[in-house]
Amino acid sequence: MNPKVSVIVPVYNAEQYITRCINSILDQTYQNMEIIIINDGSKDNSEQCILTIKEKQKDKIRYYKQNNSGIAKTRNLGIRFSNRNLYYVYR
Repeated sequence: MNPKVSVIVPVYNAEQYITRCINSILDQTYQNMEIIIINDGSKDNSEQCILTIKEKQKDKIRYYKQNNSGIAKTRNLGIRFSNRNLYYVYR
């Protein structure tokens, strides 16, 4: 049995990179995953890039946004929203 993996992607003004990042995660051979994207108050077009991809991958991507709170709070929010039956790996 393959455990479900949550990939938490904190985003802040990542318009130039976020599409490539999300597509890279979606292209992985391991398919039992959810992608949790948290926009930490971006002021660029990151949100539009995310919503465009999310529209095509509704079953895999969950999107949340918040006022700018910093990377630690953003990651912790992602953990709170993730599937709780997971193995967490921090690097």
